[in-house]
Amino acid sequence: MNKNIFTFIGFDNEFEDSQIVLFGAPFDGTTSFRPGTRFAPNIIRNDSFGLETYSPYLNKDLEDYMLFDSGDLDFPFGNPQRIIDMIKEHSKAIVNAGKIPFMIGGEHLVTLGSVQSVYEKHNDLHIIHLDAHADLREDYMGQKLSHATVLRRCHDFLGDGRIHQFGIRSGTKEEFTWAKDHVDMHPFSLDGLKEVIDELKDKPVYITIDLDVLDPSIFPGTGTIEPGGISFLELVGAFKEFSRLNNIVGMDAVELSPHYDQSGMSTAVACKVIREMALIAVK
Repeated sequence: MNKNIFTFIGFDNEFEDSQIVLFGAPFDGTTSFRPGTRFAPNIIRNDSFGLETYSPYLNKDLEDYMLFDSGDLDFPFGNPQRIIDMIKEHSKAIVNAGKIPFMIGGEHLVTLGSVQSVYEKHNDLHIIHLDAHADLREDYMGQKLSHATVLRRCHDFLGDGRIHQFGIRSGTKEEFTWAKDHVDMHPFSLDGLKEVIDELKDKPVYITIDLDVLDPSIFPGTGTIEPGGISFLELVGAFKEFSRLNNIVGMDAVELSPHYDQSGMSTAVACKVIREMALIAVK
């Protein structure tokens, strides 16, 4: 893979030497309310240089690890299945090289392609999903590929008990009813995360964070705002729990729509989340 000359801070090493490979998936073609997540990856890269590479929360520094940014995928318009296939292909090349794919969205549907690639190598894969929304609809207005259906599509091949959801505070009655028998949902908060980490400590885990899990007072720059979210320090507590996982095999952070927050606060939050996520995965 060719190096991206416009990188997230600290992700400027060579592909061959790196543990984690970052890439952008600038797609928002199934967004159901306010679009704009396609602009997130590049704006995140630009604003990342307002960060330090050192995390005082985790006492780790991006500069101490080998990290690579392969840039954004170049998507066609109007074909969600083609876009999922392109993400899967790119992520698969990363996985097959023995590295961890780390995707910046984009809307949440992009998670499907990356999870598919990781699942091909790790059939006992589990997903930890932080989000305001359940994303468990069978379809959205007749469409099976949507940011509102992405975790249901992951369940199609993962099966029961392999998706662990936290912070969920929005969804249809049918989603919440279906979840009781098929996924491990912890609504409204991060309660139960420690126990899930204990259970999954040595298993392959994919972490997907929809940034709207945060309260909109902290993170207003997103397409579908849901009051009642977690605080940033609660999310930092989750990162400390994630750092106990021994086999993180893929990650993503999605659903920043930067233009809905002209202060830049939401983008700054996204940058910090990405730094912490990278540092929990490196060993």
